[in-house]
Amino acid sequence: MAPKEPEYRVVYSTDNGSVCPSCQKPTKACTCTQDRRKAVVGSGAVRVRRETKGRGGKTVTTISGLAMNVEQLTALLKDLKRVCGAGGAVKDGVLEVQGDHCETVMQQLAKRGIAPKRAGG
Repeated sequence: MAPKEPEYRVVYSTDNGSVCPSCQKPTKACTCTQDRRKAVVGSGAVRVRRETKGRGGKTVTTISGLAMNVEQLTALLKDLKRVCGAGGAVKDGVLEVQGDHCETVMQQLAKRGIAPKRAGG
């Protein structure tokens, strides 16, 4: 009887390049990140708030709870940044627009048929 070889998890291989930590496939063949991008992120209760905490005193308008996937959130953020004339980012399903643009964002969301609520002060 031949000795059994121990099973090892491939961390990196020059054969295929780096390996996805979730599915253990090469990153070029990984499908789990594509599936995550297509998943709906929010709950549907849309909240618009103005935040400054943890941002060095800079004001940011955040939009959370949108029931959209990452690609739809990115497209919506692109339009909001254009209308507000500001930068922004999508972080963990929350849209961030630089500056205090709560009223403008709420008007734009209402035009798209989304009923936002103002949160915070």
